[in-house]
Amino acid sequence: MAVGQNQRNRKNDPMLTKTGKARLGPLNLAQLNKMLEASTKPKDKNKIQRAIKKLSPVAA
Repeated sequence: MAVGQNQRNRKNDPMLTKTGKARLGPLNLAQLNKMLEASTKPKDKNKIQRAIKKLSPVAA
């Protein structure tokens, strides 16, 4: 299990998961849009776009 190898040296960061990936839940739309512009991986871009859709108000 390579995930927990550096638990002694790793600082707890509430914005990162155990594997080092960013948590998108507590971010607002401006932060998510900025993250989307900076992202280069298609997988990450899709994840951020889904989070933006979840936050944005639904027009009826």
